[in-house]
Amino acid sequence: MDRLRIDKWLWAARFFKTRSLAADEIGKNRIQVNGDVAKASREVKAGDTVAMRMGPLTRTVTVRGLSGQRGPAPVAQQLYEETPESLAAQAAFREQRRMGSEPALAIEQGRPTKRDRREIDGVRHQAEWDNRWSASIDDSSDSDDDHPPPRGRPQR
Repeated sequence: MDRLRIDKWLWAARFFKTRSLAADEIGKNRIQVNGDVAKASREVKAGDTVAMRMGPLTRTVTVRGLSGQRGPAPVAQQLYEETPESLAAQAAFREQRRMGSEPALAIEQGRPTKRDRREIDGVRHQAEWDNRWSASIDDSSDSDDDHPPPRGRPQR
């Protein structure tokens, strides 16, 4: 066997779990063979260069062998050799992810905790009560007959 379909080779080399997933990625123009966008029926041979865009990372491998069946991972790793540039890009990406900050730490005001919610509700309730009723200590009338009883929710 000196030639094999690219979707079958990607599946056999364990880049994708199924041939249909490999064909989908090829259909989305994420796979290139020797610098050209590949179709699922494209055949590869030993010595071809395959570039795969996987998320934010592009992996570039050289085809070393062909296999029509999917085997264990150590056998599949012998079907290709990753280029030094691709290995360096992977290492840089891993280091960048490791050194990157936690996105949640950048959020100054996120969703309030239960304690925060209680404080917010307490302040809001107190503000409503103060704005609604204008009772003060230095009221000149001492009798409650002049004023009707307050209506609304009692203060807690």
